[in-house]
Amino acid sequence: MNSHRGIRRRIAVAATLLTLFLIYHFTFGSVSYHSSYNAFNGGSPKPECPNLPKVEDILVVMKTGVTEALDKVPIHFQTTLRCIPNYVIYSDFEEDVGGVTIHNALRNVSPTVTETIPDFEFYNRLQNRGREGLQSQDFADEANSAIGKPNNPGWKLDKWKFLPMVREAYSYKPDAKWFVFMEADTYFSWPTLLAWLSHFDPSKPYYIGTETQIADVIFAHGGSGFVISNPAMKLVADEYTKRADELHEYTDAHWAGDCVLGKVLSTVGVPLTFSWPILQNSNVGEIDEFTTTFYRRPWCFPAVAFHHLSPSDIRFLHDFEQQRRAKSSKPILLHSDVFKELIYPELSNVRDSWDNLCDQEQPTLSTFHECQSYCQDSDDCVQFVMRGGTCYTGSTPRLGFSNSDARSGWLIKKIENMVDQAPKCARPDFGL
Repeated sequence: MNSHRGIRRRIAVAATLLTLFLIYHFTFGSVSYHSSYNAFNGGSPKPECPNLPKVEDILVVMKTGVTEALDKVPIHFQTTLRCIPNYVIYSDFEEDVGGVTIHNALRNVSPTVTETIPDFEFYNRLQNRGREGLQSQDFADEANSAIGKPNNPGWKLDKWKFLPMVREAYSYKPDAKWFVFMEADTYFSWPTLLAWLSHFDPSKPYYIGTETQIADVIFAHGGSGFVISNPAMKLVADEYTKRADELHEYTDAHWAGDCVLGKVLSTVGVPLTFSWPILQNSNVGEIDEFTTTFYRRPWCFPAVAFHHLSPSDIRFLHDFEQQRRAKSSKPILLHSDVFKELIYPELSNVRDSWDNLCDQEQPTLSTFHECQSYCQDSDDCVQFVMRGGTCYTGSTPRLGFSNSDARSGWLIKKIENMVDQAPKCARPDFGL
């Protein structure tokens, strides 16, 4: 009994920590490194597809929306989806993008729902008038909050896609062993994903993703990507078919569709298998590869997916992996590789108009030189930033993002020592 209480306690602590982490992102918004790395010069990517054992066993399911599809989806046809034999894309509007059909995930939702619930006003405009029915405010950006973007009509509709999308995807390819869900601003390292999934039995019900929590529901964060095995997909599809009216009421009262899906999976007896840090709700600029805040240290874990990416970011990561495969015999991308090959080469003593995401405020320091000197003299400081006239420091290195109101610096020698003292990662840690 004590061991079971310990497991539940660890799950609760981990989920709470990651919930706070995700609320931080919702509150302060996403950042993008905009392919700013200078050390990687790209070159000409090789057109050949990598060796992807058992890739035919998966169906990749991408979720998008009409207001972002034209901007965010086409890059995937040249990058993440180019070597995937089986994929399907769902949106709130059926259309052709780049010669590929984007399916309407909500096409089989009851008219009782679509014609009476206010969230569907946007949807009905689309169905009646197509893209001509879109209004300027539909594209208006809204700052993320702890409950998403409640004034954005596309965002409010998005929660309704999850359960119908699962049922549609299962019907689309009922013989797939794995269903891999991603969004249009997510990047997957397919060789790394397949190596990771090889440790699971797809004949058993699995629901794998980055753990977070709303109220009493622990679920996989949608933007980080998540994976569901065939038996679990069937359970959800059948449950949705049997209890559609009840689940529509539950969805209407909720704000997060990925949480709704997690609730249904829990109801049918499929708990979440935690994946952090393998599936990331961060882009490369945000990641802290040395963090000890959570229950795992990322360093030797596989880096399967990244989130909050622009199309140029996705192109960059795709080309980076192609170049890496040409130079290395290691198909699996680890978080230590991400730091050594993508983050560390970009760090410098000083970087103007740049925010390296330090979060330890030093209110008594008012100049960049004072901030730098304080960090140099502090044993646990490896980076610093003057942001809006205030000094912040950090005990672990992160890359960050462009910010005209910030000036950053890193203590390279200290960071080199951290790398030297880090585990050597003789093999990937799959957390099993």
